Amino acid sequence: MQAIPASPYGSDPARGRGRLYPEEESAFRTAFQRDRDRIIHSSAFRRLQHKTQVFVVHEGDYFRTRLTHSIEVAQVARTIAAALGLNRELTEAIALAHDLGHTPFGHTGEDALADCMAPFGGFDHNAQAIRIVTSLERHYAKWDGLNLTWETLEGLAKHNGPVCGPVPYALDQYNARHDLELHTHASAEAQVAALADDIAYNNHDLHDGLHAGLFSDDEIRDLPIIAACYEAVDDRYPGLAPSRRRHEALRHVFGVMVEDVIGESRALLAALAPQRVEDIRAAKAPVVQFSPVLWVQLKEIRSFLFGHMYRAPSVVEMRARVTGVVRDLFPLYLEAPALLPSEWQADVDAANGETALARLVADYIAGMTDRFALDEHKRLIGAA
Repeated sequence: MQAIPASPYGSDPARGRGRLYPEEESAFRTAFQRDRDRIIHSSAFRRLQHKTQVFVVHEGDYFRTRLTHSIEVAQVARTIAAALGLNRELTEAIALAHDLGHTPFGHTGEDALADCMAPFGGFDHNAQAIRIVTSLERHYAKWDGLNLTWETLEGLAKHNGPVCGPVPYALDQYNARHDLELHTHASAEAQVAALADDIAYNNHDLHDGLHAGLFSDDEIRDLPIIAACYEAVDDRYPGLAPSRRRHEALRHVFGVMVEDVIGESRALLAALAPQRVEDIRAAKAPVVQFSPVLWVQLKEIRSFLFGHMYRAPSVVEMRARVTGVVRDLFPLYLEAPALLPSEWQADVDAANGETALARLVADYIAGMTDRFALDEHKRLIGAA
């Protein structure tokens, strides 16, 4: 496929809004490339290797982790960005960083930590990602955080759309210093990262659910999109081995979703005819979307996965167990912050009141991997 030329509405690093702390530019990398590289080299990104999506890490080494998911999202996002004439490095940076704020144990851990933090300002993984890249990563001599560009931070904050209503804690704190214009849409690059996230998890949840035996190929054969993909594989490769047949069919499902987003987004962009990235931000609706028909079909697939995977008895049982781990650890650290590591004690001493201390405890728990959280619970409280 021939490369699509850069569009006037794509983000240009040479015209970016800069960083909170000014830096000398690199002679070899654009500002967005440097953002991507800083994210990859961050401690939070490495920890994603041992944080899970649906299954807990010790249940098998086949299942996706937050790290493999983030890499898959970045790969899809780069493909779509290139097809739409957008900046691939900015798209990739946002895609790689979008899950940095996730807790151990996937959304189950987040729900449990949000319950614990309800009296102290709440917990949100998107806001936590901002907190990580603007404060909690502490490796540089001149600043806390990664000092990412405005465009990357905007994409992290708004890739799911404008931030309406009460602004989450970390966004509120950072936005006061470096206005991210939370009321507008994000760049097209950030919107691509958001849709790439949907594509990746729809595809890999089917893979992982089938591998875990939570449902069979025959059970998903009648679902929209999937049925036609299995039929196409059977017509072209009759008698194909089951594992290869499955892989080929789901590969086709993946392609259908990517091609749909590219086609629909091209049509939306053509109708809007934006001449600069600000036109994307000011638009009444996102310009990167699934077609209405495919969106309805994906909702049916998600409904199937909800009933057969996310609410499967074995998954529900594990959700209950790991929810207890988070709910046990949080009050323990809050009541005895001396249990936090020595390098956290300066922040403990500086914490002004219970809310500030609770936020530190949430930072610590959110940064845990699945295995470390289970080990800490066993060491401090007993086996979960």
